[in-house]
Amino acid sequence: MTPDDRKLQVLRAIVADFISTNEPVGSKALVDRHNLGVSPATIRNDMAALEEEGLIAQPHTSAGRVPTDAGYRMFVDKLTEVKPLSGAERRAIQTFLDGAVDLDDVLHRAVRTLAQLTRNVAVVRYPSLSRSKVRHLELVSVSTTRVLLVLITDTGRVEQRVVELPVPVPAPAVQDLRAVLNSHLRDRPLTDAPAAVAELPAQVGTDLRGLLTTLSSALLELLVEEHSDRVVLGGAVHLTEHALDFPAIRPVLEALEEQVVLLRLLDHSIATTNVLVRIGNENEHEALTGASVVTSGYGVRENGALGAVGVLGPRRMDYAHTMARVAAVARYVGELLAER
Repeated sequence: MTPDDRKLQVLRAIVADFISTNEPVGSKALVDRHNLGVSPATIRNDMAALEEEGLIAQPHTSAGRVPTDAGYRMFVDKLTEVKPLSGAERRAIQTFLDGAVDLDDVLHRAVRTLAQLTRNVAVVRYPSLSRSKVRHLELVSVSTTRVLLVLITDTGRVEQRVVELPVPVPAPAVQDLRAVLNSHLRDRPLTDAPAAVAELPAQVGTDLRGLLTTLSSALLELLVEEHSDRVVLGGAVHLTEHALDFPAIRPVLEALEEQVVLLRLLDHSIATTNVLVRIGNENEHEALTGASVVTSGYGVRENGALGAVGVLGPRRMDYAHTMARVAAVARYVGELLAER
């Protein structure tokens, strides 16, 4: 074993002990708990080298050492394997998610599952409209001058809007408008839909042109509205279990209430289905620099993942355990959406 390999082994032992005990780790504890195969003096020398490299730190005089953000980063980057799910965990995830009745139910169940499995805050991002296709457009008459426009994507996402019509419209005309919308937009990527929508009025006779222009305007608003990216959050109560890691919980909770913060937590995972880990100061929001975030995209598409799932917890989290469970839930969610 090279000196660098041994130092990495010592770092792994320090991280494991600190995650388990939340107490600074000393050389004696490493000798007692881990079969490192070297003398206590060698371990002390390795710890001194790790401290000089900024991978561990001494919180106060005469204390043991704790991992720094850089130490956690090296630990995560050098993980040789994640902790596999037990058979009971796999069955529980599949059974719980398989019982979902629609997209909203799938994502809410995914959040609850992930929060329970990791004992951390869980967040799921809805499938991005920019990566979805039109499955169906529905028009429902509310009155002779009002219709409900419903957009259903291939991921099961549903967006709707009530549209006020300029003149009364009989039921047969509503059916004709529905047929025109679906014949020209079904199976189109939502990124291409605005151009197709702009051409719709020219596809019908003059008797329906004004109505289709009104519907087209409402449909364009649905496609480009700023709040189209939504997230589901769960398990915030678990922050109270980490009071020693988050002495100031309020700023963390306030940050998690902001939609834009949650979206940014998951942004990087939209481009990949790999598990990503951001530790401490790697998080952009100041209130979250004391936290770690583990995320993964779900639903593989040519231009990236459909959405993303993740958890937020203390830097002193069980990364191998958390990464495996985030990956598993992301995989199940992606498979469920592919089947619908």
